[in-house]
Amino acid sequence: MYGFGDMIEKLKANPKTIVLPEGSDPRILEAASRLLAGNFIKPILLGNPDEINKSAESAGYNIRGAQIIDPDNFDKFDEMVDMFCELRKSKGMTPEKAIPMLKQTNYFGTMLVKMGLGDCLLGGATYSTADTVRPALQIIKTKPENTIVSSCFILVRPAATGENEVIAMADCGININPNEDELVEICGETVGCAARFGVDPKVAFLSFSTKGSAKDDTVSKMQNATKKAQEKYPNIPIDGELQFDAAVSPRVAKQKAPGSAVAGHANIFIFPDINAGNIGYKIAQRMGNFEAYGPILLGLNAPINDLSRGCNALEVYSMAIITASLA
Repeated sequence: MYGFGDMIEKLKANPKTIVLPEGSDPRILEAASRLLAGNFIKPILLGNPDEINKSAESAGYNIRGAQIIDPDNFDKFDEMVDMFCELRKSKGMTPEKAIPMLKQTNYFGTMLVKMGLGDCLLGGATYSTADTVRPALQIIKTKPENTIVSSCFILVRPAATGENEVIAMADCGININPNEDELVEICGETVGCAARFGVDPKVAFLSFSTKGSAKDDTVSKMQNATKKAQEKYPNIPIDGELQFDAAVSPRVAKQKAPGSAVAGHANIFIFPDINAGNIGYKIAQRMGNFEAYGPILLGLNAPINDLSRGCNALEVYSMAIITASLA
């Protein structure tokens, strides 16, 4: 299974620089200390250097070697303001408006990535998801072939065979009610992300209906999205619409979706909306004993990822590895 060990080995050969906007948060400092000890990711901590060093010292974390950048004392701040104004010119951005925005570490950190001074960014320990995604949309923007930013969760648990079981679920954190074309985009991005974890994709577009067993606009949406995804990605096993039991149980699949190359063996799950997706991954996490990594943001020109405000230092460390590996 392609896991963290493989990611770390690749990062050791080609270390990346990760921007951490909440530089004085104890969880961030603990994760940064561990990253520095591993010497495969270079953290940039944002904030007042005296405050950050004092917080690290009082908590007993060794952050020697970390780069600390203070938005209030940055030698390229004028250049940053000019670039931000140019990026947001169509929205009427002026230096007077830009300066207070760029003093906020979420905007400042995202601009560091845009300027090539960092490879990726991991925020959200204290910022909301919206406060992490908004600067990314305004500054980093979506890839040319993408129309939306989406997200997936990678879920991992030990299997009886000794290898980890790895699945992906999307979109559980960004798009509230994606349309058919957006679901296709979410599918493609999630398959690409899951591949980094060694997932050989079998994609199920989920519903409360299997193969027309129920009628509803949401069922039609998943049926149409499945067809579009199959046409766009002919070499990826994709099927739908499938109920969850038909997607994962070979016995149920034999009855409800005979002959399907996906049913009974799905490992990537595309949900019809954020209600189903968010509930689904949390059931897997809390009752299925899966470790959940994410939300991993998809579709941006550079890796920008969001933490839960309830995260711990280990989750920060894990998400830093995932984020850097996407750079």
